[in-house]
Amino acid sequence: MRMEGREESENVEDRRGMRFPGGGRGAGIGCFGLLAVLVISWLTGADPNKLLGLLGLVQQMAPPAVEQQVPAGQPPRDDPQARFVAQVLKGTEDAWGQVFAREGKSYEKPRLVLFDGRVESACGLASAAVGPFYCPGDRKVYLDLAFFRELSQRFGAPGDFAQAYVVAHEVGHHVQNLLGLSDQVTAMQQRARSQEQANALSIRLELQADCFAGVYGHFDQQYLEPGDVEEGLRAAAAIGDDTIQKRTQGETAPESWTHGSSEMRVRWLRQGLQSGDPASCDTFKAARL
Repeated sequence: MRMEGREESENVEDRRGMRFPGGGRGAGIGCFGLLAVLVISWLTGADPNKLLGLLGLVQQMAPPAVEQQVPAGQPPRDDPQARFVAQVLKGTEDAWGQVFAREGKSYEKPRLVLFDGRVESACGLASAAVGPFYCPGDRKVYLDLAFFRELSQRFGAPGDFAQAYVVAHEVGHHVQNLLGLSDQVTAMQQRARSQEQANALSIRLELQADCFAGVYGHFDQQYLEPGDVEEGLRAAAAIGDDTIQKRTQGETAPESWTHGSSEMRVRWLRQGLQSGDPASCDTFKAARL
């Protein structure tokens, strides 16, 4: 991606290096947080389902987080990776600003929080193990930059547009929150008759966020270079539920999927890239995912 001279968003909070007192309830597993658990499983041979269950138990037993005022500032100018994230965030702001303006609406920009280790959010105290996540409670995206290294080295998805896709996917969840889609899905999941039905709704929500990430890429295509789109599609394929399960368990269990297969994630990211139209991202009415 051509980033030289591009504007940066002012909506980035740098909380790296901060320390917190022990305790606090976690924010849960983020869209990409499952990767961290699966990496541990891959290296140790442990059952990933047991690891996820243990993580959930620890979070339930943890005491409530102590609310505190958190000082944050802009990332230093000599930090190229932080500047890149700020530039990508600005790109999403421009893209969604145009989309909302077409409908006579004003786009509320999210803030993006850089952290390392763990971070306090309106969703609780979260560790880096949850991966990048969006918290609807404070309308902020949270990102530990170390995740990009895992994405590249462990999952074979390097490249700047692969990283941009991660940021844009989480911003996609912010858009869903602004449109009221997240609340609608939560309500439907609460009425679901089984975990499998609830998972199916989660898949549609995640695939729509992938498509929304593609919408950003469509608006930002003037800055894309040869091979960039392939980087994003490779990243989407690398974190498909089936690909992750095959790598860690040797087999797939579609009934347990929450994000969709590699084919699904690639298809919906491509849909957004090609159309640039959020209306084409209605995964909830799609007969085929």
